[in-house]
Amino acid sequence: MTEAGVEREVERQIGVMRTGAVDFYGEEELRSRLALAIREGRPLRVKLGFDPTSPHIHLGHSVVLSKLRRFQELGHQAIFLVGDFTARIGDPSGRNKTRPALEEADIRANASTYIEQAGRVLDVENAEIRFNSEWMGAMTSADFVRLCSHYTVARLLERDDFAKRYAAGEPVAVHEFLYPFAQAYDSVALRADVELGGTDQTFNLLMAREIQRAYGQDAQAVITHPLLVGVDGHEKMSKSLGNAIGVTDAPEEMYGQVMSISDALMLEWFEQLEAEDWSDLRALRGDLDAGREGPLAFKQSLAGAIVTRFHGPGAAGEAAGHFQRVVQRKELPEAIAEHQLPLGESGELGLLALIEALDFASSRSEARRLVAQGGVRLDGEGVNDPTLRLAAGQFLLQVGKRRFARVTLA
Repeated sequence: MTEAGVEREVERQIGVMRTGAVDFYGEEELRSRLALAIREGRPLRVKLGFDPTSPHIHLGHSVVLSKLRRFQELGHQAIFLVGDFTARIGDPSGRNKTRPALEEADIRANASTYIEQAGRVLDVENAEIRFNSEWMGAMTSADFVRLCSHYTVARLLERDDFAKRYAAGEPVAVHEFLYPFAQAYDSVALRADVELGGTDQTFNLLMAREIQRAYGQDAQAVITHPLLVGVDGHEKMSKSLGNAIGVTDAPEEMYGQVMSISDALMLEWFEQLEAEDWSDLRALRGDLDAGREGPLAFKQSLAGAIVTRFHGPGAAGEAAGHFQRVVQRKELPEAIAEHQLPLGESGELGLLALIEALDFASSRSEARRLVAQGGVRLDGEGVNDPTLRLAAGQFLLQVGKRRFARVTLA
């Protein structure tokens, strides 16, 4: 390729990298590195890491996963890092209190499905899949002390969440200071050229640039992306907050959740989740802006596009039909799953335990919240007592507008 061709290709790829990003640190350095890589015919190493603090990857994660897929399409080496070691420390980013440590068994269980879930977006067969326990687990105490010597406490206290908690007299545990070091060293171990992440990870990602330099490496470029707001319209998407849509959620649940969001959030989601094959949706957005189309039609199309991305067009069509029947016309679904569950020694089963056992809630606290919000019905009757205990029998359980189960307790 001629030098002029290299320059054009660099500009094209940098444009793709900027798309949807909030900040792009080290862009000029990356231009030079990218030009050299193009001349030599080798890929950049592009890293994205998730800690398996939950068994679910959700739409918020898919924003940066989609960008990593774009790097693959540009011919670069995608590195999907599962932070099984860093999950034991707990990322304090954006937290106003110390994050409880996870048990190793929970981390393993959560991580076990991450690759399959990431594969809903990423070409995992051609990605480099790594676990940071590879190098962090092998690091000696002397190695870790050396790592920590490359940064100061004063710099750590510049971090917004640490500074606010410290100023307010809230406890900041020493082990929380270690998390950014461990995440930064991942970039050293992987010799990353680029790292992707949400805006809440900016401190950690920029710290990695300094730690790489301390270990004699060129600093990675850092590209941050906005945090997707959850279905509640307020907090960032999180399974622990009960406002997330998992990439493996059932098509009808995914479709219904998208239909439940506000019109303003609908447009925000479209901008952050848009894919190259959403040209029809982009045209419909133009009709919406011009007043030629209403928000309901756009939201239906957005819901269908999101379901199609993770489940295929056939599932999207069925989910749309399910929504029309069950939510809009308030009919029962054509097919309702049947479940038979054993009662405990007391001969009863708690309502919250039942909801959780059916995976209609990710936790007991979320089940309690659903009951408090009036989202649970038994045989068509609303239930507002979270302490309700159920005896042997058969009944129809409805949670929210879209989840049904015929339950036999025996």
